[in-house]
Amino acid sequence: MFCININIKEMINLFKTGLIILFFNISLIKIQASNPKPKKNISFTTDDSSFQINFRFRMQNRAGVNTISDKDLSTKDWEMRVRRLRLRMDGFVVDPRLTYYIQLSFSRGDMDWTDAEASKINVAPNPVRDAMIFFKPNKNLTFGFGQGKLPGNRQRVVSSGEQQFVDRSIVNGTFTLDRDFGFFTTYELPIKKSYFLVKAAISQGEGRQNVVSNNFGLAYTGRIEFLPFGQFTNKGDYFEGDLEREKKPKLSLAGGYSFNDHAARTGGQLGRDLPKVYNINSILADFVFKYRGIAVSSEYIQRESNQPLINNSFAGNYIYTGYGHNHQLSYCFKNYWELAARYSSIVPDINSELKSQKQDEIWFGLTKYLNKHRTKLQFNLIYSDKRIIYSTPSKNYSAFFQIELGI
Repeated sequence: MFCININIKEMINLFKTGLIILFFNISLIKIQASNPKPKKNISFTTDDSSFQINFRFRMQNRAGVNTISDKDLSTKDWEMRVRRLRLRMDGFVVDPRLTYYIQLSFSRGDMDWTDAEASKINVAPNPVRDAMIFFKPNKNLTFGFGQGKLPGNRQRVVSSGEQQFVDRSIVNGTFTLDRDFGFFTTYELPIKKSYFLVKAAISQGEGRQNVVSNNFGLAYTGRIEFLPFGQFTNKGDYFEGDLEREKKPKLSLAGGYSFNDHAARTGGQLGRDLPKVYNINSILADFVFKYRGIAVSSEYIQRESNQPLINNSFAGNYIYTGYGHNHQLSYCFKNYWELAARYSSIVPDINSELKSQKQDEIWFGLTKYLNKHRTKLQFNLIYSDKRIIYSTPSKNYSAFFQIELGI
Protein backbone atom coordinates (compact mmCIF):
# COMPACT_ATOMS: atom_id res chain seq x y z
CA MET A 1 0.00 0.00 0.00
CA PHE A 2 1.08 3.60 -0.41
CA CYS A 3 0.12 6.95 1.06
CA ILE A 4 -1.00 10.10 -0.72
CA ASN A 5 -0.03 13.46 0.80
CA ILE A 6 -2.32 16.20 -0.50
CA ASN A 7 -2.08 19.92 0.19
CA ILE A 8 -5.50 21.20 -0.79
CA LYS A 9 -4.41 24.76 -1.53
CA GLU A 10 -1.53 23.62 -3.77
CA MET A 11 -3.77 21.14 -5.56
CA ILE A 12 -6.28 23.88 -6.33
CA ASN A 13 -3.54 26.10 -7.74
CA LEU A 14 -2.10 23.27 -9.82
CA PHE A 15 -5.27 22.25 -11.58
CA LYS A 16 -7.13 25.56 -11.68
CA THR A 17 -5.79 26.26 -15.16
CA GLY A 18 -6.87 22.84 -16.40
CA LEU A 19 -10.42 23.31 -15.14
CA ILE A 20 -10.68 26.76 -16.70
CA ILE A 21 -9.55 25.34 -20.06
CA LEU A 22 -12.03 22.48 -19.78
CA PHE A 23 -15.09 24.63 -19.15
CA PHE A 24 -13.95 27.32 -21.58
CA ASN A 25 -13.86 24.79 -24.39
CA ILE A 26 -17.25 23.41 -23.41
CA SER A 27 -18.74 26.91 -23.55
CA LEU A 28 -17.18 27.48 -26.97
CA ILE A 29 -18.50 24.32 -28.51
CA LYS A 30 -22.02 24.73 -27.01
CA ILE A 31 -23.20 21.28 -27.99
CA GLN A 32 -25.83 19.92 -25.62
CA ALA A 33 -27.03 16.76 -27.36
CA SER A 34 -29.41 14.85 -25.11
CA ASN A 35 -28.93 11.65 -27.04
CA PRO A 36 -25.80 11.94 -29.20
CA LYS A 37 -25.41 9.41 -31.96
CA PRO A 38 -22.21 8.85 -33.94
CA LYS A 39 -22.55 9.96 -37.53
CA LYS A 40 -22.18 7.46 -40.31
CA ASN A 41 -18.92 7.05 -42.20
CA ILE A 42 -18.20 8.84 -45.45
CA SER A 43 -19.04 6.00 -47.83
CA PHE A 44 -18.75 5.23 -51.56
CA THR A 45 -20.06 2.18 -53.41
CA THR A 46 -19.62 1.40 -57.11
CA ASP A 47 -22.69 1.20 -59.34
CA ASP A 48 -22.36 -2.56 -59.71
CA SER A 49 -21.91 -3.01 -55.92
CA SER A 50 -18.60 -4.79 -56.44
CA PHE A 51 -16.62 -2.41 -54.20
CA GLN A 52 -17.26 -0.27 -51.17
CA ILE A 53 -15.04 2.04 -49.15
CA ASN A 54 -15.86 3.86 -45.90
CA PHE A 55 -13.70 6.65 -44.51
CA ARG A 56 -13.23 7.74 -40.93
CA PHE A 57 -10.72 10.00 -39.23
CA ARG A 58 -10.03 11.00 -35.65
CA MET A 59 -7.57 13.13 -33.74
CA GLN A 60 -6.62 13.46 -30.09
CA ASN A 61 -5.21 16.89 -29.18
CA ARG A 62 -3.74 16.91 -25.69
CA ALA A 63 -2.30 19.30 -23.11
CA GLY A 64 -0.85 18.02 -19.85
CA VAL A 65 1.36 18.93 -16.93
CA ASN A 66 3.51 16.83 -14.56
CA THR A 67 4.60 17.94 -11.09
CA ILE A 68 8.06 17.47 -9.63
CA SER A 69 6.73 15.33 -6.78
CA ASP A 70 3.66 14.77 -4.64
CA LYS A 71 5.00 17.35 -2.17
CA ASP A 72 6.49 19.83 -4.62
CA LEU A 73 3.69 20.69 -7.02
CA SER A 74 5.86 22.90 -9.19
CA THR A 75 5.77 22.12 -12.89
CA LYS A 76 8.29 19.52 -13.98
CA ASP A 77 7.28 19.51 -17.63
CA TRP A 78 4.40 20.14 -20.01
CA GLU A 79 3.00 17.82 -22.66
CA MET A 80 1.30 19.50 -25.61
CA ARG A 81 0.89 17.47 -28.77
CA VAL A 82 -1.29 15.62 -31.21
CA ARG A 83 -1.38 12.28 -29.39
CA ARG A 84 -3.12 10.44 -32.20
CA LEU A 85 -4.13 11.29 -35.74
CA ARG A 86 -5.71 8.37 -37.57
CA LEU A 87 -7.31 7.64 -40.92
CA ARG A 88 -9.39 4.49 -41.23
CA MET A 89 -10.75 2.81 -44.34
CA ASP A 90 -12.88 -0.30 -44.58
CA GLY A 91 -15.33 -1.93 -46.96
CA PHE A 92 -15.63 -4.92 -49.26
CA VAL A 93 -14.27 -6.05 -52.62
CA VAL A 94 -16.13 -8.23 -55.15
CA ASP A 95 -18.22 -9.95 -52.46
CA PRO A 96 -19.64 -8.50 -49.21
CA ARG A 97 -18.11 -11.48 -47.41
CA LEU A 98 -14.61 -10.36 -48.50
CA THR A 99 -13.79 -7.23 -46.50
CA TYR A 100 -10.76 -5.16 -45.59
CA TYR A 101 -9.67 -2.85 -42.80
CA ILE A 102 -6.88 -0.27 -43.08
CA GLN A 103 -5.76 2.16 -40.38
CA LEU A 104 -2.95 4.68 -40.77
CA SER A 105 -1.38 6.86 -38.09
CA PHE A 106 0.32 10.20 -38.70
CA SER A 107 1.39 11.73 -35.39
CA ARG A 108 5.01 11.24 -34.35
CA GLY A 109 4.19 9.49 -31.09
CA ASP A 110 1.85 7.11 -32.89
CA MET A 111 4.35 5.70 -35.39
CA ASP A 112 6.85 3.91 -33.11
CA TRP A 113 9.21 6.81 -33.82
CA THR A 114 11.28 6.82 -30.67
CA ASP A 115 14.98 6.51 -29.92
CA ALA A 116 14.18 4.89 -26.57
CA GLU A 117 12.82 1.80 -28.27
CA ALA A 118 16.27 1.09 -29.82
CA SER A 119 15.02 -1.68 -32.08
CA LYS A 120 16.54 -2.85 -35.33
CA ILE A 121 13.45 -4.94 -36.02
CA ASN A 122 11.34 -1.87 -36.79
CA VAL A 123 13.86 0.40 -38.46
CA ALA A 124 11.75 3.42 -39.46
CA PRO A 125 8.67 5.41 -38.48
CA ASN A 126 5.68 3.27 -39.35
CA PRO A 127 2.30 4.78 -40.30
CA VAL A 128 0.65 1.38 -40.95
CA ARG A 129 -1.21 0.18 -37.87
CA ASP A 130 -3.74 -2.18 -39.43
CA ALA A 131 -3.87 -3.82 -42.85
CA MET A 132 -6.31 -6.72 -42.62
CA ILE A 133 -8.21 -8.84 -45.14
CA PHE A 134 -11.26 -10.72 -43.79
CA PHE A 135 -13.42 -13.47 -45.18
CA LYS A 136 -16.71 -14.29 -43.46
CA PRO A 137 -18.14 -17.52 -44.93
CA ASN A 138 -21.13 -17.41 -42.56
CA LYS A 139 -22.50 -15.21 -39.80
CA ASN A 140 -20.57 -17.01 -37.05
CA LEU A 141 -17.10 -17.49 -38.54
CA THR A 142 -14.51 -14.95 -39.70
CA PHE A 143 -11.00 -15.52 -41.06
CA GLY A 144 -8.39 -12.77 -41.21
CA PHE A 145 -4.96 -12.37 -42.78
CA GLY A 146 -2.64 -9.39 -42.36
CA GLN A 147 -1.53 -7.01 -39.65
CA GLY A 148 -3.89 -6.25 -36.81
CA LYS A 149 -4.53 -6.44 -33.09
CA LEU A 150 -3.91 -9.76 -31.43
CA PRO A 151 -6.79 -11.11 -29.30
CA GLY A 152 -5.06 -9.95 -26.13
CA ASN A 153 -6.11 -7.98 -23.07
CA ARG A 154 -9.36 -6.02 -22.89
CA GLN A 155 -7.87 -2.54 -23.02
CA ARG A 156 -5.87 -3.40 -26.12
CA VAL A 157 -8.76 -4.86 -28.10
CA VAL A 158 -10.84 -1.77 -27.21
CA SER A 159 -9.82 1.03 -29.57
CA SER A 160 -7.86 3.99 -28.22
CA GLY A 161 -10.74 6.08 -29.55
CA GLU A 162 -13.21 4.24 -27.29
CA GLN A 163 -11.37 4.80 -23.99
CA GLN A 164 -12.86 6.82 -21.12
CA PHE A 165 -9.46 8.18 -20.01
CA VAL A 166 -6.94 10.03 -22.16
CA ASP A 167 -4.81 6.88 -22.41
CA ARG A 168 -4.72 3.23 -21.47
CA SER A 169 -3.36 2.02 -18.14
CA ILE A 170 0.23 1.23 -17.12
CA VAL A 171 -0.82 -2.45 -17.07
CA ASN A 172 -1.56 -2.31 -20.77
CA GLY A 173 1.58 -0.25 -21.42
CA THR A 174 3.78 -2.84 -19.71
CA PHE A 175 2.22 -6.17 -20.66
CA THR A 176 0.08 -5.72 -23.79
CA LEU A 177 0.57 -7.94 -26.85
CA ASP A 178 -0.34 -5.16 -29.31
CA ARG A 179 -0.37 -5.85 -33.06
CA ASP A 180 1.25 -8.51 -35.19
CA PHE A 181 1.17 -9.97 -38.71
CA GLY A 182 -0.39 -13.37 -39.23
CA PHE A 183 -3.56 -15.44 -39.48
CA PHE A 184 -6.61 -14.64 -37.36
CA THR A 185 -9.95 -16.33 -36.75
CA THR A 186 -13.09 -15.50 -34.76
CA TYR A 187 -15.99 -17.80 -34.00
CA GLU A 188 -19.23 -16.43 -32.52
CA LEU A 189 -21.63 -18.83 -30.84
CA PRO A 190 -25.01 -17.70 -29.45
CA ILE A 191 -26.43 -20.21 -26.94
CA LYS A 192 -29.99 -19.34 -25.86
CA LYS A 193 -29.65 -15.95 -24.15
CA SER A 194 -25.88 -16.12 -23.68
CA TYR A 195 -23.07 -15.55 -26.16
CA PHE A 196 -19.58 -16.98 -26.76
CA LEU A 197 -16.68 -15.58 -28.79
CA VAL A 198 -13.56 -17.61 -29.51
CA LYS A 199 -10.60 -15.77 -31.05
CA ALA A 200 -7.22 -17.12 -32.10
CA ALA A 201 -4.14 -15.98 -33.99
CA ILE A 202 -0.87 -17.42 -35.29
CA SER A 203 1.53 -14.57 -35.99
CA GLN A 204 5.19 -13.80 -36.57
CA GLY A 205 5.70 -12.56 -32.99
CA GLU A 206 7.73 -9.45 -33.76
CA GLY A 207 5.09 -6.76 -34.02
CA ARG A 208 4.08 -4.27 -36.66
CA GLN A 209 5.40 -4.31 -40.22
CA ASN A 210 8.80 -3.12 -41.49
CA VAL A 211 10.38 -6.14 -39.84
CA VAL A 212 13.79 -6.74 -41.42
CA SER A 213 14.90 -9.69 -39.30
CA ASN A 214 12.87 -12.78 -38.52
CA ASN A 215 13.48 -16.11 -36.81
CA PHE A 216 11.73 -19.46 -36.95
CA GLY A 217 9.63 -18.79 -33.85
CA LEU A 218 5.97 -17.79 -34.05
CA ALA A 219 3.44 -16.39 -31.57
CA TYR A 220 0.25 -18.29 -30.66
CA THR A 221 -2.59 -16.35 -29.05
CA GLY A 222 -6.11 -17.32 -27.99
CA ARG A 223 -8.98 -15.59 -26.21
CA ILE A 224 -12.46 -16.70 -25.10
CA GLU A 225 -15.25 -14.31 -24.15
CA PHE A 226 -18.48 -15.37 -22.43
CA LEU A 227 -21.49 -13.05 -22.23
CA PRO A 228 -23.97 -14.82 -19.90
CA PHE A 229 -26.72 -12.19 -20.34
CA GLY A 230 -26.35 -11.82 -24.07
CA GLN A 231 -24.72 -9.17 -26.22
CA PHE A 232 -24.23 -5.58 -25.11
CA THR A 233 -26.15 -2.82 -26.88
CA ASN A 234 -24.20 -1.66 -29.95
CA LYS A 235 -21.25 -3.88 -28.92
CA GLY A 236 -20.86 -1.97 -25.68
CA ASP A 237 -18.30 -4.47 -24.36
CA TYR A 238 -15.89 -2.94 -26.90
CA PHE A 239 -16.08 0.64 -25.69
CA GLU A 240 -15.50 1.98 -22.19
CA GLY A 241 -18.25 3.55 -20.09
CA ASP A 242 -21.95 2.72 -20.23
CA LEU A 243 -22.92 5.31 -22.83
CA GLU A 244 -25.87 3.15 -23.89
CA ARG A 245 -27.15 3.04 -20.30
CA GLU A 246 -27.98 -0.66 -20.54
CA LYS A 247 -31.56 -1.34 -19.46
CA LYS A 248 -30.65 -4.84 -18.32
CA PRO A 249 -27.39 -5.99 -16.66
CA LYS A 250 -24.72 -6.98 -19.16
CA LEU A 251 -21.56 -8.93 -18.33
CA SER A 252 -18.56 -10.16 -20.31
CA LEU A 253 -16.04 -12.61 -18.82
CA ALA A 254 -12.86 -13.30 -20.77
CA GLY A 255 -9.57 -15.14 -20.55
CA GLY A 256 -6.63 -15.65 -22.86
CA TYR A 257 -3.14 -16.99 -23.33
CA SER A 258 -0.20 -16.12 -25.56
CA PHE A 259 3.03 -17.98 -26.22
CA ASN A 260 5.72 -16.11 -28.14
CA ASP A 261 8.32 -18.63 -29.26
CA HIS A 262 11.80 -17.14 -29.73
CA ALA A 263 10.77 -13.54 -29.02
CA ALA A 264 13.38 -11.02 -30.18
CA ARG A 265 12.04 -7.95 -28.32
CA THR A 266 11.60 -7.22 -24.61
CA GLY A 267 7.80 -7.12 -24.87
CA GLY A 268 7.45 -9.73 -27.58
CA GLN A 269 5.73 -7.62 -30.23
CA LEU A 270 7.01 -4.38 -28.66
CA GLY A 271 10.09 -3.01 -26.94
CA ARG A 272 13.83 -3.00 -27.35
CA ASP A 273 15.95 -5.64 -29.03
CA LEU A 274 17.12 -8.58 -26.94
CA PRO A 275 20.71 -9.89 -27.28
CA LYS A 276 19.22 -13.27 -28.18
CA VAL A 277 15.77 -14.81 -28.41
CA TYR A 278 13.68 -15.94 -25.43
CA ASN A 279 10.24 -17.47 -24.91
CA ILE A 280 7.51 -15.29 -23.41
CA ASN A 281 4.23 -16.53 -21.90
CA SER A 282 1.31 -14.22 -21.12
CA ILE A 283 -1.86 -15.07 -19.17
CA LEU A 284 -4.84 -12.72 -19.50
CA ALA A 285 -8.18 -12.36 -17.69
CA ASP A 286 -10.77 -9.58 -17.61
CA PHE A 287 -14.43 -8.71 -17.16
CA VAL A 288 -16.82 -5.87 -18.01
CA PHE A 289 -20.17 -5.12 -16.35
CA LYS A 290 -22.64 -2.40 -17.38
CA TYR A 291 -26.07 -1.38 -16.14
CA ARG A 292 -28.02 1.90 -16.20
CA GLY A 293 -24.99 4.13 -16.69
CA ILE A 294 -22.70 2.21 -14.32
CA ALA A 295 -19.65 0.55 -15.84
CA VAL A 296 -17.17 -1.67 -13.99
CA SER A 297 -14.17 -3.36 -15.58
CA SER A 298 -11.06 -5.20 -14.42
CA GLU A 299 -8.18 -6.97 -16.09
CA TYR A 300 -5.22 -9.04 -14.97
CA ILE A 301 -2.10 -9.86 -16.99
CA GLN A 302 0.84 -12.04 -16.00
CA ARG A 303 4.04 -12.44 -18.01
CA GLU A 304 6.65 -15.17 -17.63
CA SER A 305 9.87 -15.93 -19.49
CA ASN A 306 12.51 -18.64 -19.53
CA GLN A 307 15.24 -16.03 -18.82
CA PRO A 308 14.00 -12.51 -18.08
CA LEU A 309 17.29 -11.00 -16.88
CA ILE A 310 19.91 -9.95 -19.41
CA ASN A 311 23.60 -9.30 -18.73
CA ASN A 312 24.78 -5.79 -17.88
CA SER A 313 25.88 -4.97 -21.41
CA PHE A 314 22.17 -4.88 -22.24
CA ALA A 315 21.18 -3.07 -19.04
CA GLY A 316 18.02 -1.53 -20.43
CA ASN A 317 16.99 -4.53 -22.48
CA TYR A 318 15.27 -6.91 -20.11
CA ILE A 319 11.94 -8.69 -20.10
CA TYR A 320 9.61 -7.30 -17.43
CA THR A 321 8.20 -10.44 -15.84
CA GLY A 322 5.52 -10.19 -13.18
CA TYR A 323 1.87 -9.20 -13.18
CA GLY A 324 -0.43 -6.22 -13.37
CA HIS A 325 -4.05 -5.48 -12.60
CA ASN A 326 -6.30 -2.59 -13.63
CA HIS A 327 -9.75 -1.64 -12.29
CA GLN A 328 -12.16 1.05 -13.54
CA LEU A 329 -15.48 2.35 -12.25
CA SER A 330 -17.63 5.00 -13.90
CA TYR A 331 -21.09 6.50 -14.08
CA CYS A 332 -22.50 8.17 -17.18
CA PHE A 333 -25.33 10.62 -16.53
CA LYS A 334 -28.26 11.02 -18.90
CA ASN A 335 -26.78 14.27 -20.22
CA TYR A 336 -23.59 12.36 -21.17
CA TRP A 337 -21.33 13.76 -18.50
CA GLU A 338 -19.25 10.96 -17.00
CA LEU A 339 -17.30 10.55 -13.77
CA ALA A 340 -14.69 7.78 -13.75
CA ALA A 341 -11.96 6.39 -11.51
CA ARG A 342 -9.13 3.94 -12.18
CA TYR A 343 -6.60 2.07 -10.05
CA SER A 344 -3.69 0.31 -11.78
CA SER A 345 -0.68 -1.59 -10.44
CA ILE A 346 2.27 -3.42 -12.00
CA VAL A 347 4.45 -5.69 -9.87
CA PRO A 348 7.73 -7.30 -11.03
CA ASP A 349 8.47 -10.84 -9.92
CA ILE A 350 11.60 -11.82 -8.00
CA ASN A 351 13.53 -12.42 -11.22
CA SER A 352 13.27 -8.84 -12.46
CA GLU A 353 12.62 -6.72 -9.37
CA LEU A 354 16.25 -5.51 -9.25
CA LYS A 355 15.72 -3.70 -12.55
CA SER A 356 11.97 -3.19 -12.79
CA GLN A 357 9.75 -0.66 -11.07
CA LYS A 358 6.69 -1.46 -9.03
CA GLN A 359 4.21 1.19 -9.97
CA ASP A 360 0.75 2.25 -8.84
CA GLU A 361 -1.50 4.86 -10.40
CA ILE A 362 -4.82 6.40 -9.43
CA TRP A 363 -6.79 8.25 -12.10
CA PHE A 364 -9.87 10.45 -11.85
CA GLY A 365 -11.71 11.44 -15.00
CA LEU A 366 -14.37 13.92 -16.02
CA THR A 367 -15.69 13.52 -19.57
CA LYS A 368 -18.33 15.27 -21.64
CA TYR A 369 -19.46 13.15 -24.59
CA LEU A 370 -20.66 15.38 -27.42
CA ASN A 371 -21.07 12.61 -29.99
CA LYS A 372 -20.39 9.59 -27.79
CA HIS A 373 -16.76 8.49 -28.23
CA ARG A 374 -16.47 10.18 -31.63
CA THR A 375 -16.25 13.65 -30.08
CA LYS A 376 -15.56 14.19 -26.39
CA LEU A 377 -13.82 16.47 -23.91
CA GLN A 378 -11.70 14.78 -21.23
CA PHE A 379 -10.05 16.08 -18.07
CA ASN A 380 -7.92 13.61 -16.06
CA LEU A 381 -6.07 13.90 -12.76
CA ILE A 382 -3.41 11.25 -11.99
CA TYR A 383 -1.38 10.24 -8.96
CA SER A 384 1.66 8.06 -9.73
CA ASP A 385 3.89 6.14 -7.31
CA LYS A 386 6.99 4.42 -8.76
CA ARG A 387 9.30 2.31 -6.63
CA ILE A 388 12.44 0.38 -7.53
CA ILE A 389 14.47 -1.62 -5.04
CA TYR A 390 17.32 0.30 -3.36
CA SER A 391 16.08 3.56 -4.90
CA THR A 392 14.08 6.54 -3.67
CA PRO A 393 10.39 6.29 -4.64
CA SER A 394 9.13 8.71 -7.27
CA LYS A 395 5.69 10.16 -6.56
CA ASN A 396 3.98 12.91 -8.50
CA TYR A 397 0.74 14.29 -9.91
CA SER A 398 -0.30 14.86 -13.51
CA ALA A 399 -3.24 16.55 -15.15
CA PHE A 400 -4.41 16.23 -18.76
CA PHE A 401 -6.99 17.90 -20.94
CA GLN A 402 -7.81 16.25 -24.26
CA ILE A 403 -10.26 16.80 -27.08
CA GLU A 404 -11.07 13.86 -29.29
CA LEU A 405 -12.77 14.71 -32.55
CA GLY A 406 -13.64 12.44 -35.43
CA ILE A 407 -16.28 10.63 -37.43
